[in-house]
Amino acid sequence: MTEDKESVIRIFNFVYILTLVGTIIQLSEESKFAVDMSKIGLTRVPKDLPPETKVLDMSQNNISELHISDVSFLSGLKVLRLSHNRIWCLDFSIFKFNQDLEYLDLSHNQLQKISCHPIMSLKHLDLSFNDFEVLPICKEFGNLTQLDFLGLSATKLQQLDLLPIAHLHLSYILLDLEGYYVKENGTESLQILNTKTLHLVFHPNSLFSVQVNISVNSLGCLQLTNIKLNDDNCEVFIKFLLELIREPTLLNFTLNHVETTWKCLVRVFQFLWPKPVEYLNIYNLTIVKSIDEEDFTYSETALKALKIEHITNRVFIFSQQALYTVFSEMNIMMLTISDTPFIHMVCPQAPSTFKFLNFTQNVFTDSIFQNCSTLVRLEILILQKNELKDLFKIGFMTKNMPSLEILDVSCNSLEYDGHDGNCPWVGSIVVLNLSSNILTDSVFRCLPPRVKVLDLHNNRIRSIPKQIMKLESLQELNLAFNSLTDLPGCGTFSRLSVLIIDYNSISNPSADFSQSCQNIRSIKAGNNPFQCTCELREFIRSIGQVSSDVVEGWPDSYKCDYPESYKGTQLKDFHVSQLSCNTALLIVTIVVTVLVLAVTVTILCIYLDLPWYLRMVCQWTQTRRRARNVPLEELQRTLQFHAFISYSEHDSAWVKNELVPCLEKEDIRICLHERNFVAGKSIVENIINCIEKSYKSIFVLSPNFVQSEWCHYELYFAHHNLFHEGSNNLILILLEPIPQNSIPSKYHKLRALMTQRTYLEWPKEKSKRGLFWANIRAAFNMKLALVTENNDVKT
Repeated sequence: MTEDKESVIRIFNFVYILTLVGTIIQLSEESKFAVDMSKIGLTRVPKDLPPETKVLDMSQNNISELHISDVSFLSGLKVLRLSHNRIWCLDFSIFKFNQDLEYLDLSHNQLQKISCHPIMSLKHLDLSFNDFEVLPICKEFGNLTQLDFLGLSATKLQQLDLLPIAHLHLSYILLDLEGYYVKENGTESLQILNTKTLHLVFHPNSLFSVQVNISVNSLGCLQLTNIKLNDDNCEVFIKFLLELIREPTLLNFTLNHVETTWKCLVRVFQFLWPKPVEYLNIYNLTIVKSIDEEDFTYSETALKALKIEHITNRVFIFSQQALYTVFSEMNIMMLTISDTPFIHMVCPQAPSTFKFLNFTQNVFTDSIFQNCSTLVRLEILILQKNELKDLFKIGFMTKNMPSLEILDVSCNSLEYDGHDGNCPWVGSIVVLNLSSNILTDSVFRCLPPRVKVLDLHNNRIRSIPKQIMKLESLQELNLAFNSLTDLPGCGTFSRLSVLIIDYNSISNPSADFSQSCQNIRSIKAGNNPFQCTCELREFIRSIGQVSSDVVEGWPDSYKCDYPESYKGTQLKDFHVSQLSCNTALLIVTIVVTVLVLAVTVTILCIYLDLPWYLRMVCQWTQTRRRARNVPLEELQRTLQFHAFISYSEHDSAWVKNELVPCLEKEDIRICLHERNFVAGKSIVENIINCIEKSYKSIFVLSPNFVQSEWCHYELYFAHHNLFHEGSNNLILILLEPIPQNSIPSKYHKLRALMTQRTYLEWPKEKSKRGLFWANIRAAFNMKLALVTENNDVKT
């Protein structure tokens, strides 16, 4: 039985999905060429409609006439809706250029007559709720071989009215009899040869008084709308049904908008009980007058299901036992009574045939079916939208229902305090819907042990307790719209394959989720306030490796909520480095970097003599700081010398015998360290002062100069002063050639100066020395105001 039921459900779902997809595709194609001009007060058809229009809706306007020019240019028109207008006359020849027209709705107009012309493509033609005296059937309608739906209306009927279309295999005939009146001379007859569904609509405010014999061949579904009965005309209604329900093919009978007494309703039930009808549906039932106990004989019946939806009770004092007896003792499989203001069901007195009970939106309390041992065949019980409050009592209610597999108690006020011990659920329940209640974490201690599908969405659950009963059979779990802060592991749900957990408070899903839930084939965890931090990397990595068919809503519904800089960012676009998230790796990286930097600095110190340069910078800084402490008037820079000469002591003979005499002969004041350094000051400070008081700095370069550390000091500070002043006051004299490889690597400034700057080379031949001295004098070819040591100005 269970396997057959699951097969039927799967086939139904498959067919439904195919139908839905086909409908969506058709609607999407039609919507491209659809024009909606309903409810805008039109009095005529507009002339500026797009010629490519396929669907045209002009319902609920004030159009009174149609002309051929109104629609002739719409050659591709397939659907035309003109219901609820004021059209009083129609000539079908106006559609002769609309060869693709399939759907024509002219219901709720003022049509009194029509002129026929065949429209071969018509599948849906609705002429109901108009002012026709007789049924508007033309012989041309017999050529509408594709016609599937036909809506008609008339105030009187004749037996052969439908003869021209008797050979058509219609699926649905809607017959409006709101204006039908009864002949004084007897009962009329109407023969309807072929249709699967017949829908008759009567006057909504008049007592049922139709006296017409309607016979239909092969009728499968009968619908009657607007049935108003009392105890007097109840027999008229039953007599009317007698001819219609005679056919053994009629399986589905539906009553819409019924007003009746309880006594008449029971008589209708009694009339239908032995008939071939298998499914009886009553929508919008109003009970009037009184409710008293009525005798009812539950004979053998073909009826499988009774559905009553939306009951209005106009009887305020009545016998509840009258209600209880009729419904509870019915020998049918399926009973649905929903949206009712009173209790209408108790435990059957004898073992019941019920397999399906649906009591949605009623006023049942926890006492319903308590200690009831007669519902032994019940498989599906639906108690949505009632007044249930205690989950423990609901579990106890199922104790004596050994066949119960599906229980729906959603949309109630169910709670469970956890103090009642183990809940006494029947072990057969496999589908349990507890959604939209006020249940908390304790609900996991009160669940059927073999449940496979569990719906707990829209409750107050914050977490799933680790110490809970093992739900080893659980396959589908819905926890959406709760307050969960973490994804549940599958330790206690070893067979879990479908998990719905969106719209919760999950910010940092645990890393062990993906490891413990290996059998998940569908997960929906979007729309949660994810915190995009290091802890989320493992979850993103694991969920990103899964197919999008498994992770529903990925990636659109999975977005960062924190930190603010990442808010709204999809998780797939959130990236953070392994280094910033792994503390051990970060420490190792820092240590390695520091070691590499230390080794690099050590090598640089050895190769470039960095300590020496650091020492020079330190001494220069100290000298400049001491200079800032000198009064401002003493800091006014004035030149005392034309040139400062730096040379090695080994080259002093050439400097004193050749260079100095030649320059001083030209009145060039020379600064030499042995005669111009001030006693008491450091050598570095004397060097700096002499360079700053001199217009030029002359360096006598030779292998001896390279070996002199003090000469390199002077070159260093002179070069530094060059950049400080922004001038070009260095003169390099190459006294003897210096091999490039003889310059120590730490003297890289000397290497750079000799590569980048022009220097004067002292010629060995005397004949070339005149040009040498001319170049020297040219460097000083300007008059300078020099201050002597006594502050006398000398030019």
